[in-house]
Amino acid sequence: MDFNTRIDELQQRVGDVKATISTAATETHDQLSKRIDEAHADADYALDQAKQQTSAAADKASDSWEQARSDAQAKVAVLKAKAKRRADQADADMAASDADWAEADASAAIDYADWAVENARLAILDAIDARVTANDRAAALV
Repeated sequence: MDFNTRIDELQQRVGDVKATISTAATETHDQLSKRIDEAHADADYALDQAKQQTSAAADKASDSWEQARSDAQAKVAVLKAKAKRRADQADADMAASDADWAEADASAAIDYADWAVENARLAILDAIDARVTANDRAAALV
């Protein structure tokens, strides 16, 4: 599995979010409303993609984001123990199985990060829109 490509894609998405936020800061309420609708659709799409990828790897990774987060500390301890045991193991099948689990865990974490980026974009756009609306209403009172 090529994690560098996945991370590069995630980094590009973060750059896209930054560009979106810079542009959105100068937009009107109507423009922001349209952008927010698009962000909702993008966030839903990202979540659907993450769910599909998680389902495809259900035998290797946790089905639930909440389960993955709550198990994170336990998984770190298990991974450390497995790394120590790996040094003593000669069984190639066991090593391949360990690698499969580690890749599935890493993939799930990247999917979660992707979803988090989309939610961050949506939250920022909502905040900008709320400020634009508040400023417009305050200006109307003057």
